[in-house]
Amino acid sequence: MAFGIKRKEIMEWKRKIDAGEIAFLTHYWIDERFPECKTVTKAGCHDLNRLAAWGKQYGLKKEWIHQRADGYSHYDLLGEIEKAILESEGLIDQYLKFKR
Repeated sequence: MAFGIKRKEIMEWKRKIDAGEIAFLTHYWIDERFPECKTVTKAGCHDLNRLAAWGKQYGLKKEWIHQRADGYSHYDLLGEIEKAILESEGLIDQYLKFKR
């Protein structure tokens, strides 16, 4: 279950994806499979080849892309890799706002 984000943030994430950008959306998240994780960052792009190439630099496999029919395919970034990637991408504030 996702929470802690505004509709405007979701729409901006989708707009960036539609424009062919790699887009990031971090939100609170509860999933009993990952009890240690309280947030997830969705890193998405409409161009799956571009998304896979981006992910490869961080050791992410193409098979890990959550492929969606609506065009908003993405990687789910969790835990330490989530933090490391957001830091590397200059988006650590997006992560830290949920860690207070």
